[in-house]
Amino acid sequence: MHANRPLIHAMTAAIAALASSLAFAHPRLESSTPADKAEVPAPQKIELRFSETLVTQFSGANLVMTGMPGMANHAPMKMAVKVSGSDDPKTMVITPTQPLPPGSYRVDWRAVSSDTHPVNGNVTFTVK
Repeated sequence: MHANRPLIHAMTAAIAALASSLAFAHPRLESSTPADKAEVPAPQKIELRFSETLVTQFSGANLVMTGMPGMANHAPMKMAVKVSGSDDPKTMVITPTQPLPPGSYRVDWRAVSSDTHPVNGNVTFTVK
């Protein structure tokens, strides 16, 4: 019986470490459509896929046009979008209210999962 104690203690410690790392996990951006730094035709929607289920009422995004062809000093311009969840609770959908003209764009996102800690980041792409 005593020979199994070290094994039981090791297994208990491993399970506790795994459980605590899961409890404090933050959502990570796993992919985006369009992909980061991609050059694409004007997308009708932008999808961000995260590693965790999002709390949609605390998550969100802004779309900013950061450059326009032929305008060297184009000031960043916030674009009107609708942000929603999707059938996949780990995906955020950003839908521009009007077609995006050619130029460079940045999606500034904020993701909150069940741990309630916000994580921020951005994705850039260019519309041809």
